[in-house]
Amino acid sequence: MSMMIAGLGTALPPHQISQADAAQIVKQYSCVTAAQERLFETLYRRAGVSGRGSVVLDNSEGPLEIRQSFYTSSSSPTTLDRMRKYEAESSPLAVAASRAALRDAGVEPDRVTHLITVSCSGFCAPGFDIGLVKQLPLPSRVARTHIGFMGCHGALNGLRVARAFVEADPSACVLLCALELCSLHQQYGWDADKVVASALFADGAAAVVALAPEAARTKRYEVVSSGSVVIEDSEDAMSWRIGNHGFEMTLSPRVPELISQHLRPWLEHWLASFHLDLAAIRSWAIHPGGPRILSAVIEAAGLREEAIETSQQVLADHGNMSSPTILFILDRLSRSGYRGPCLALAFGPGLTAEAALLT
Repeated sequence: MSMMIAGLGTALPPHQISQADAAQIVKQYSCVTAAQERLFETLYRRAGVSGRGSVVLDNSEGPLEIRQSFYTSSSSPTTLDRMRKYEAESSPLAVAASRAALRDAGVEPDRVTHLITVSCSGFCAPGFDIGLVKQLPLPSRVARTHIGFMGCHGALNGLRVARAFVEADPSACVLLCALELCSLHQQYGWDADKVVASALFADGAAAVVALAPEAARTKRYEVVSSGSVVIEDSEDAMSWRIGNHGFEMTLSPRVPELISQHLRPWLEHWLASFHLDLAAIRSWAIHPGGPRILSAVIEAAGLREEAIETSQQVLADHGNMSSPTILFILDRLSRSGYRGPCLALAFGPGLTAEAALLT
């Protein structure tokens, strides 16, 4: 049995910043030497990001020194400071994205039976799931499930759970909301891996309304199946750990090489179970972990450059928002008239690859 994505919605923080301006602000926390500054500017320039939204911004325009006050050159906010900011900023974005998805599906909030929330960039309880229940509002009896700390592929894990709920109960109406506030985890001091992360990551939220095919009045996508693989001997390639001053990401230069080596055999085996091969996939929603990761997927799957255009556009416009990003890509593909089958693909710590087959 399949599941229908009947509605999609996205939301961004109120304030945006260009990549060039972000580099000028962040450089003062990261660089000590002139050589570090030169490499820093190169890494920001090559990240494939033109601009992004951030909840730490106080203004979208004006002198750089008044654009944000959360980070200062003299002190790094503690993890407690950052989580308080997460608690204050998460619900408004989640509510905006969820309202947009419900509106897109033509579904009233009181119809929702299951709520799935996805986030890896913050923790608080009660969390933004309770914010959604109170502010949309959703029925107090709604069944809540949280998918936490899964990384950039978390929304695909959420789609798998939503499909299981719909298959178990065809009358179910599932609201899935993925939200990340990655800009809360700016690190201080020189570390090339962490500079790459700061050059890429951003804030955003996206939501999906999922129904059984016969219950959906509108159709964005039909989710046929999900797939997952853990690549052997790759635990050190990507990590996401909680430190005293925010969450710390490790992103090894090995990641593109691991994708190039291991992705194609797994994808071919998984697609064969549906009597499909890579050539049968007409649209690709690839999570833009960075330009090199997109290039590695092209190489591994033997794709043409145009297959990743939408992923590149979302990365350029909004940065890597972690888990919501794949839903931003699916939303943009759907609105531009995608052709199915469509394969959604994302990577996370493990190193793991997650996929969803959609029509």
